[in-house]
Amino acid sequence: MDRILDGIEALFDQLAAVDPLPAFVAVLCQLARLFSTSQAWRNVLVAAYPDQTIPRRSILGAYLAGIGVNAIIPVRAGDAVRVVLAHRAIPHSTYTTVISSTLVLSIFDIAAASTLLVWAVVTLDELPGIGQLPRLRSFDFAWLLDRPLAAELLVAAILIALVILAIWIHEHVLDFWDRVKQAFAVVRDPPAYFGSVAIWQATDWSLRLVTVWFMLDAFDIPQSVQNVLLVQVSSSLATLFPLTPGGLGTEQAFLLYVFGGAVPGAQLLAFSVGMRLTLLATNVLAGFTAIGLTLKTFRYSEALESSKRADTERPEAK
Repeated sequence: MDRILDGIEALFDQLAAVDPLPAFVAVLCQLARLFSTSQAWRNVLVAAYPDQTIPRRSILGAYLAGIGVNAIIPVRAGDAVRVVLAHRAIPHSTYTTVISSTLVLSIFDIAAASTLLVWAVVTLDELPGIGQLPRLRSFDFAWLLDRPLAAELLVAAILIALVILAIWIHEHVLDFWDRVKQAFAVVRDPPAYFGSVAIWQATDWSLRLVTVWFMLDAFDIPQSVQNVLLVQVSSSLATLFPLTPGGLGTEQAFLLYVFGGAVPGAQLLAFSVGMRLTLLATNVLAGFTAIGLTLKTFRYSEALESSKRADTERPEAK
């Protein structure tokens, strides 16, 4: 937390030097990439429910709402929000299929992130080793990695919870695997997958890199393909399982390590916090605008009651 506050202080110190034009272009790129991913998700759902009309606007709203909640609540709480809203938007849909549809998007994301990670490890040797992670300031999991017993107990608890969840699902969810298989319908048609899903996700990842490029320009940090990719690798690792909003702490830790003094620390901290806060603010604004338009309220209790009423009207959609 101290490192994050240092970054905010550095951001305010250098705020006058930030170029607003490339920062604005980066915001536009961020909005465009969110739209691209929502289209990929919608096309997965279209293939899963070929006899249903999948409203483009509702799926966009559900995706943006989830992104907005993830921006302010850690541990990916927004993923549940987008699943609930998408389920509401598709008549006769099931939570099992809608949740599984998000896993389809993970195929491309994991492949892209893994490619960048392998590139960084093999060609540059820029990333810190496991033993160095606890010593990185502001790293979200430093306390846990520095205490092996606690880490082992946590992993064991997670595995036990997953086993219990699997048993519960097997006993309580009818046709579970059929519903999961339904979500992966588009994957079984490679031309449809690459033409309607992967192409949108490729656009998403391209726009991520373009966004970083313009944010580097805004903070007067040298723009290069290598620097863009290093920032993206750090961002991807930070948001894998964030304990701070947007994984800000972990992202700072990785950026300070991978740039290794090539950029002044204060400038790098200002860039890290400035880019993350800009993108988080964009996500929050887009997300809660979507929530307001979709649910006609920003109050959680009213939204929950609305969701319950919708489920009562569709008892078969569980």
